[in-house]
Amino acid sequence: MEFKNKIVLITGGAQGIGASIVDEFLHGGAKVIIMDLMWSDNFSSSRNPNLREITGDVSRSDDVNRVVSQIIGEFGCIDVLVNNAGIIRDNVIWKMPEADFDSVISVNLKGPWLMCKAVAPVMRRQKSGRIVNIVSRAWLGNVGQSNYSASKGGLVSLTRVLALELARDYITVNAVAPGLINTPMTRKLDPEIFQKLEMALPGKRAGTPEDIAYAVTFLASGKARFINGQVLYVDGGRSIGGTSL
Repeated sequence: MEFKNKIVLITGGAQGIGASIVDEFLHGGAKVIIMDLMWSDNFSSSRNPNLREITGDVSRSDDVNRVVSQIIGEFGCIDVLVNNAGIIRDNVIWKMPEADFDSVISVNLKGPWLMCKAVAPVMRRQKSGRIVNIVSRAWLGNVGQSNYSASKGGLVSLTRVLALELARDYITVNAVAPGLINTPMTRKLDPEIFQKLEMALPGKRAGTPEDIAYAVTFLASGKARFINGQVLYVDGGRSIGGTSL
């Protein structure tokens, strides 16, 4: 079991893609701590003794520091950090409220920055660690997502900078960029729009949350020890081409 007794901190892991990432690490033997602000009605850590949940807002430094301190106090280390928490507030720029820009940047970019800032000293002392940031192929540009695309583009840049800053301490920092993934959130789209998005993919089908989880656990594993500062697209090839909408 690749992650047996490893301590894994995952933000936004209570539902959606995050929940699949949690399950994959648990399957690998890890002790997983979820930091989330929104808990689904059917979420219960009692389903697995290696799973803990802590309520906290990634965009607030006091919450981040409290959670990291609590984990270190209990386990003494953090082996893997997955920055998965994120929000979407879509609109074309001339209709987008300033508050929607600020909130998306705060959660999607400042949040991972705060998490990495808090966890980096821990991993540097350990002389080991893996950080995986969940970005999006939207960082390449999407209509109506000036806030979201900017936040994910910033997170790509943050990934590259931290990969350089932490490499000497045997810490890798990489990113996974999902494309269209079949989740409850995307299924709230108009069925006709969802179908058009699928048809724009080379393979004409959306991915699954498990597809993202497999990529994340690979980058967090020993098999990826010499991969650093990279963006792994999990989008069915959409980032390299596809049918125009």
